[in-house]
Amino acid sequence: MHPNQSEFFHSINQFTRHFSKVLNESLVPLGLYAAQWTIIYRLKTGGPSTQKEISSYLGVEAPTMTRTLARLEKSGWITRTAGKDKREKLISLTDAAILEYDNWLAAVRSSESNVLQNITEEEISTMIRLMAKMRENMVPGT
Repeated sequence: MHPNQSEFFHSINQFTRHFSKVLNESLVPLGLYAAQWTIIYRLKTGGPSTQKEISSYLGVEAPTMTRTLARLEKSGWITRTAGKDKREKLISLTDAAILEYDNWLAAVRSSESNVLQNITEEEISTMIRLMAKMRENMVPGT
């Protein structure tokens, strides 16, 4: 066991919670929550996906994903269409979401920039590599 192991993971957990709160403060006035943003971002950057693919990518349980997708659909940000496998729907962004995307992205980037004040590019690169290694330990093949 590493001497700072518990503190390290506690810090990650606390940071994630606080950053979600910061994102919500920026996104809620624009009609979106941080948890919904992660799905919107994934669909914009990765294209239409199944619920299973999004759940797997984000590490979110199916019931939680079902509720979040239902809210996104009700808000008019996503649509579901029949995919190759008729049992599973393909989830896509609506035209309204695509039009709003740049506003959401600007709010997120602003929040990120505020959080990254006084952080060097080297520190960011180190953290990205560290997170990738830890994710590989949890989910081989990612």
